[in-house]
Amino acid sequence: MRNFQQNLFVLLALGLCGLCAWQWYDQARERQAIEIRNQMVYQRDRDIQSYTNSLAASDRQISDLQQSLASLKTDAASNANVVLDQKHEISRLRATENILTNDVAQFQNAVSNLEKKLDEAYAGIQKQNGAMKELVAQRDEFIQKYTNSINARNEVVAKYNELVDRLNKMQTNDAAK
Repeated sequence: MRNFQQNLFVLLALGLCGLCAWQWYDQARERQAIEIRNQMVYQRDRDIQSYTNSLAASDRQISDLQQSLASLKTDAASNANVVLDQKHEISRLRATENILTNDVAQFQNAVSNLEKKLDEAYAGIQKQNGAMKELVAQRDEFIQKYTNSINARNEVVAKYNELVDRLNKMQTNDAAK
């Protein structure tokens, strides 16, 4: 019986060793699985933190973009007002341009009419100048003739006076004789 007990004890010891070896192997496998799961949890937590940070950054960016969008909408509205004002100004300037263009056309017509009248007046003045020159020439000719006739009469008067003086001298000589 002793053999049986020893054999049983050895068998139990070997079974216990096998059980320990199997338990050790199973626990190593479980530790490895736990380590893998811990790594997965750590990776998941890191990803969650990254996503949380990313969401926070995205929220900040969204709020910045919303502020930018609000600013752009305000700018767009003011730009639309400026464009509308500029369109009104352009319309007003075009109306003014049309008025000024009509005024320029009227002034050009007035200038061309005045140029025609000035040309006609200049031609009339030229004719009057020609007539004045002719009149001056006629006056000068008349004055020359008048001067010549006065000179001729003065010569006649001088001759007459000379004759009268001679006659007076002759009469005084005759009377004295």
